[in-house]
Amino acid sequence: MARATFFFIFGFVRAIVNIVDIQFTSQVFRERNTYVAYAPELDISSCGLTRNKAEKNLMEAVRLFLEEAENMGTLDQILEESGFVKRKSRLEGPKFISIDRVSLSLPAAHAKA
Repeated sequence: MARATFFFIFGFVRAIVNIVDIQFTSQVFRERNTYVAYAPELDISSCGLTRNKAEKNLMEAVRLFLEEAENMGTLDQILEESGFVKRKSRLEGPKFISIDRVSLSLPAAHAKA
């Protein structure tokens, strides 16, 4: 599970208003020569040429997404809909019961890729 600390900065004063830790899942997979990091709770992904770069880019993408949601006044709604719960100075995402790879047989007509 990824752990990130975000500093929300408002207006010209640029004072730190709030410090919140948010915990979310980072799933990393490869697409050809690129690593993709994905945060399923927030439906955000990013990529990089290495696993570390993909994860670093994901942290930045999540930070920017949350800052913009805060600026638009939609952050609380997004976090609630995503299943996050605030506990003290930490936002906890939903706990996955399992993550499984499953397969499904389809008629060949549906499997054209």
